[in-house]
Amino acid sequence: MGEREPTVGIGLSRVLDCLPGPAVVIGNDYRIVAASRSYRETFADGEEVAGRHCYEVSHRYAAPCDKAGETCPIVQCRQSGEPSRVLHVHFTGRGPEHEEVATHPIPDPSGSAISFLEVIRPTPMASARPSEEGLVGHSGAFSQMLELATRVASTDTPILLLGESGTGKEALAQAIHQMSPRASGRFVPLDCSGVTESLFESELFGYEKGAFTGATQRKNGLVETADGGTLFLDEVGDIPLSLQVKLLRLIETHRFRRVGSTEARRADFRLVCATHRDLRAMVEEGSFRRDLFHRIGAFPIPLPPLRERREDLPLLVESLLRRLGKGDLSRFHPHTLAALEAYHFPGNVRELQNVIERACLLAGAGRVLPEHLPEEVLLADREGAAEARPIEIVKLEEAERRYLRWALATFPGGKRELARRLGLSERTFYRKTQDLA
Repeated sequence: MGEREPTVGIGLSRVLDCLPGPAVVIGNDYRIVAASRSYRETFADGEEVAGRHCYEVSHRYAAPCDKAGETCPIVQCRQSGEPSRVLHVHFTGRGPEHEEVATHPIPDPSGSAISFLEVIRPTPMASARPSEEGLVGHSGAFSQMLELATRVASTDTPILLLGESGTGKEALAQAIHQMSPRASGRFVPLDCSGVTESLFESELFGYEKGAFTGATQRKNGLVETADGGTLFLDEVGDIPLSLQVKLLRLIETHRFRRVGSTEARRADFRLVCATHRDLRAMVEEGSFRRDLFHRIGAFPIPLPPLRERREDLPLLVESLLRRLGKGDLSRFHPHTLAALEAYHFPGNVRELQNVIERACLLAGAGRVLPEHLPEEVLLADREGAAEARPIEIVKLEEAERRYLRWALATFPGGKRELARRLGLSERTFYRKTQDLA
């Protein structure tokens, strides 16, 4: 470093302190030039970080984040010359957290980026630690979904959530609502599967007293209830073709009439739809209106199935145990967790919750063992073990070194948590990893 650089760093740090939230200037070599007080307190317990690699401080990684499966905003800025915005899992003093990183290139007189300004904002939409409520996960597939949801939450753009049953579409819709400017309004869900025409209109639009037999008093519909908030239509692909035109008219005009009334009313709501069906294929076969598809599908968000986010399984298991009041992850024998990781979970997180609840009931106050799992889970575990073959024969010591090197580069938490996940004492963990390059 030149003699003037520390002074420059100190001056920059004072400027960065004026920005809301943690902020940092990073050089082309990923080394921190200057950091705000908030950044140092969040990621380094207040200690000086100038000269250290950004990925070491915020990620606890041994290599740049794009080498560990994440999108590096600095790489994006360097390639495009434009600002970049990504969602990362950072390791803070409170543990791993999802955070939005806005990165701006700082050019020299020739226009080449010589450093980068990063401004970091926490994203409370999901937790990267075990949580008793809300969305949890830190896998790449989960983070990609969360990044899309974070981008669109602050707008009124209609959202279409696409995913298999049990992937958490309603939970994501609620999280989007809580992150939106409409959070003070109501979140109003309607399950559209199996809905009849009369029920659809009365539930959605409400009805007047005497509108039909049994209508003994006036009732407000879900659209009115959602005024100022979010209307969530689950399984929108199950709405019969004859009813789709009524929904289209509502979306286009935000106007409706209660059943039995001639008075047109208006409701201001944000629309979020969800389905497990292939709506595009339904449009082609004529069972879903093309104009309705384009109205509700302005911003599609795919939800990954559990089999595509297996690294989230321990986090999900511990979160579900807490929600069920059944203890923590230590209750599960390592072989039990291995069996769960080998299973493909066609019912996704909803099925995982059922499996955990059943296993805990069978285990009583004791440890959850493989024999407490359903037969289909154990069968998948046995088949996976029978098919497993090593790609390369190496000494066990070398295999362990390779695995530890990979774990250090990819695990989003700290070394103490990683040691616990590996079933090692901290002393043993540091002895095994201290000489890893």
